[in-house]
Amino acid sequence: MTFDATIASGVIGDALDSVSALVSECKIHVNDDGLEIRAVDPANVGMVDLRLDADAFEAYDADGGVLGVSLDRLEDVIGMAGSGDMVQFALDEETRKLHITIGGLEYTLALIDPDSIRQEPDIPDLDLPATIICQGSDISRALTAADLVSDHVRMGAREAGALEIAADGDTDDVEVTLDSDDLLSATVDEDAQSLFSLDYLDSIEGPIDSDTDVSLLMGQEMPVKLRYSMADGDVEVVNMIAPRIQSEG
Repeated sequence: MTFDATIASGVIGDALDSVSALVSECKIHVNDDGLEIRAVDPANVGMVDLRLDADAFEAYDADGGVLGVSLDRLEDVIGMAGSGDMVQFALDEETRKLHITIGGLEYTLALIDPDSIRQEPDIPDLDLPATIICQGSDISRALTAADLVSDHVRMGAREAGALEIAADGDTDDVEVTLDSDDLLSATVDEDAQSLFSLDYLDSIEGPIDSDTDVSLLMGQEMPVKLRYSMADGDVEVVNMIAPRIQSEG
């Protein structure tokens, strides 16, 4: 297996952030088109599907295979890069170690047996009737408000083309409504609403820049899918969060 690549630290760091928001280790599928990661958290609530195109790299040579990595350790190393630094990866297939070079820093990362890592999920192709497109800042503001009163949030879309995010606390309530004038786009075939854990939504929202266009796909008592891209489209992320059961409170 061959994997030799060079990429800007900001690009690889942001991409991995979207995965480490849910899991601490993962399988990285390496092929000549780029990298792919698909993972689910231990509670089977949050899923992520990441594609990092070869075009995102300054240099890229790979012939197919799977790397098992500790995201915690990998991100710690990449986090030592300065703004604008390049990160070089070189796989030693015999020792199953990944050599990482950032300027004068050289780090050798021991890989994990991919078979010991949690099985990758099949992210279902759901027929969700509502698609809302807004900016990351809109989601961040609504979730920050909801965090003030509760640990779960109702997220829904109205046929009129509005996004509603609301939370009910023991004493206080909050509701954020974005109508068609506030949204980038809205296609709502029927009203949709589901209850979600704020912890999960906060985790997957964290890596999203405020000016990033985010697509929210929703249904009635169905999972929500969040889709967005980074690095001029060379990084694509799909998150899915399962709804809470209403009786859980």
